[in-house]
Amino acid sequence: MSAADILVVVAAVAALAGLGWFFFGPRQATAAVLTGGVVQRLDVAVKGGYRPEVIRVRQGVPVELTFDRQESGDCTSRVVFPDFRASAALPAHQRTTVRLDPDQAGEFGFACGMNMIHGTLLVEPAADGATSGRPHQAAAATEAAGATAGDAEEAERAVEIADLARRVLAGVALTLPVLYAVMAHDVFRAWAPAVLLNHWVQLALITPVMFYTGWPIHRTGWLALAHRSADMNSLITIGTAAAYGYSLLVTAAPGLLPAGVREVYFETTGVILTLIVLGRLIETRAKAGTGQAIRELLGLRPRTARVVRDGAETEIGVEQVVVGDELVIRPGEKIPVDAVVLSGSSAVDESMVTGEPMPAAKQAGDAVIGATVNTTGSLRVRAANVGADTLLAQIIAMVRQAQASRAPIQRLADAVSGYFVPAVIGVAIATFAVWFTVGPAPAFTMALVAAIAVLIIACPCALGLATPLSIQVGTGKGARAGILVRSAEALETANQLEVVVLDKTGTITTGRPALTDVRTAGRWDEDELLALVAAAESDSEHPLAAAIVAGARDRGLAIPAAAGFGSVTGQGVQATVAGHPVLVGSARLLATAGIGTSALDAAAAELSARGQTPVLAAIDGEPAGILAVADTVKEDSAAAIAALRRLGVEVIMLTGDNARTAAAIARQTGVSRVLAEVLPGQKANEVRRLQAGGRTVGMVGDGINDAPALAAADVGLAIGTGTDVAIEAADITLVSGSLAGVVTAISLSRATMRNIRQNLFFALAYNAIGIPVAGGILYPFFGVRLSPAIAAAAMALSSLSVVGNANRLRRYHPAPLPPPGSGLGAAAEPQVETPAGAEPAPLDPATA
Repeated sequence: MSAADILVVVAAVAALAGLGWFFFGPRQATAAVLTGGVVQRLDVAVKGGYRPEVIRVRQGVPVELTFDRQESGDCTSRVVFPDFRASAALPAHQRTTVRLDPDQAGEFGFACGMNMIHGTLLVEPAADGATSGRPHQAAAATEAAGATAGDAEEAERAVEIADLARRVLAGVALTLPVLYAVMAHDVFRAWAPAVLLNHWVQLALITPVMFYTGWPIHRTGWLALAHRSADMNSLITIGTAAAYGYSLLVTAAPGLLPAGVREVYFETTGVILTLIVLGRLIETRAKAGTGQAIRELLGLRPRTARVVRDGAETEIGVEQVVVGDELVIRPGEKIPVDAVVLSGSSAVDESMVTGEPMPAAKQAGDAVIGATVNTTGSLRVRAANVGADTLLAQIIAMVRQAQASRAPIQRLADAVSGYFVPAVIGVAIATFAVWFTVGPAPAFTMALVAAIAVLIIACPCALGLATPLSIQVGTGKGARAGILVRSAEALETANQLEVVVLDKTGTITTGRPALTDVRTAGRWDEDELLALVAAAESDSEHPLAAAIVAGARDRGLAIPAAAGFGSVTGQGVQATVAGHPVLVGSARLLATAGIGTSALDAAAAELSARGQTPVLAAIDGEPAGILAVADTVKEDSAAAIAALRRLGVEVIMLTGDNARTAAAIARQTGVSRVLAEVLPGQKANEVRRLQAGGRTVGMVGDGINDAPALAAADVGLAIGTGTDVAIEAADITLVSGSLAGVVTAISLSRATMRNIRQNLFFALAYNAIGIPVAGGILYPFFGVRLSPAIAAAAMALSSLSVVGNANRLRRYHPAPLPPPGSGLGAAAEPQVETPAGAEPAPLDPATA
């Protein structure tokens, strides 16, 4: 080895050691200032990074971080705290406050929306050492209130796109002449204008490309290095600065270099920067599509409302509506806020919120959802929820919260990206040293080109975008389908579900008793029998009585007045209707009155075996017939259960009902395994018992008694028509209340995770192959070297491949459920299990 070789090797080793200290050496933390003893405050400057980058706060005391963004551009336009499931838009050259509640000690990262700029929040233990049972509470981020923040982001992105377009045009116009001359003269040995081969002319043409077209790259790259971090821009900046600086030296002072190494790389500098900025332009346009769901949801909100005040209709801004206001909704208008119908009837299109395609019939007493469309009739409604309390506002907040969270699969990308850029710079230094010491002549030129190619081809941006973009698109698609995902972790875990446990009442069934059968046994026909029984039951408050009366009205029957009403606790009712004594209830009630029921026993047994409740009726002292009441199965439950089985998921019914009724519902819906007679307090234990077998379990429920089981499951899915307690305990909310949402949630999760794995493959495989090839690993075997210009094109394509692949999720549509009668819901006789020591459920439905 020559003295020069030894010098280069020693310099490379020293550079690698300095590199390790620069990127991984200790960093000083800045403590937030405690104000008034109740809140910790700190200003954070955002300019190519976060300053301070490490923030120290105290556990258990609310934190307010004011981000002062001193730049524009897409990268730092949003800050994300994934551990707190919070994010905030950071408008350019404005101050934005993010509020956090750090209730557990530890080290928590935060990053820009592209996951390239990072900071750390150090939460020191409280003086008493107390910790909360939950990791950390969700944060509230001040974002210029929803639509305003979204509008600001869109406006900033539009400005950036226009600016990038101008820079690309300038780069193309100035680089093409130089590229043509060099390629024609050096590669194709063809004629080229001599003036374009002059180094000074090339310098004049490429200098604007270097400092105007490439300014967004250089500015971000140098600022990142100033924060002792680095990103893709830093790699490109170092590479192009080396190429441009070396070419400038050759042009201005060629005598300082040996004759064999006086090549210039102006065309390489111009092509690299123009391609990179072009790639960023295309990427910025494409990324605008990934946030389309939030923008569409924000766009659903009506801007005005027609309110009745002092007897007069007045049109006001929707933000001025208060709870209790009476509103008028005309056909074709959007409903301004969540409300209850006072008068009128109409069909309301709720598809934009629930995902259900058929309009829902609404009349007095029904709830209506803000932002849905009134289609046919006029309605008068009373405002129930306004502002942030409306369902649409909660949906938007939940989608933002999910998009701010981090999926477990992202930990791989985060772990790699933390070391990626320093490693690439290290590889570039080592590449230069190897080519200089053992490479062919001219050694310096070959070493420089290879090192630049390594810096240019590496793409940490693709790795950083692989997971967040897919999560953003996936959760947005879910929201449009009425599937509200609380966190990215829930979306990922749903992909792994092996067992789905379904609560029966209100989940598989409607949760409301309904009249299902009328069977006569005497001289009365069905309508006459039903009218007389409904009249006798009309004064009863029992749910079965209400179902019978509703059934009679649904058939359009006139219900006569009843007299002499009386109730026999646990047995039934008696009354006189149109001069006829009527008894309605259990067999015991009729037997006590001396009326035989043998003519009704066979039908009663058959109905009971089907899980229905038989209600016996006697008129004029004779058995007259049986009415059956049951909690009916939802229309699509059987099809949804069949679709779940087709996805390879085992479906288990969990209910507190008796084994016979549970088995009957299972037969109707195709459920093969039933856990019956389970007390509310035992539901969570049953979920844990299934998990103990090493299986990933999802729980679907709607009631307060389901909340512990929803929280215990790996993924809790709450029916949106259920209680607030159940929804709060769940990871995913199904707005429409249909079991089809469970199928959609699982299939969407699988599609999203498949998309993420594809993105990670593209990013990791690209870098794993591209960096060694750029470093010259193929040269000893095939004589192949990679031009920095080709490396730049490959790098741009790698980011575009990830963004484009994530956008493919926007075309995802859930598969339709199998049609009724397709046979997919059929299953073998269900296996019914009851807890050990459980008390048998009463089998006489009339007395249960």
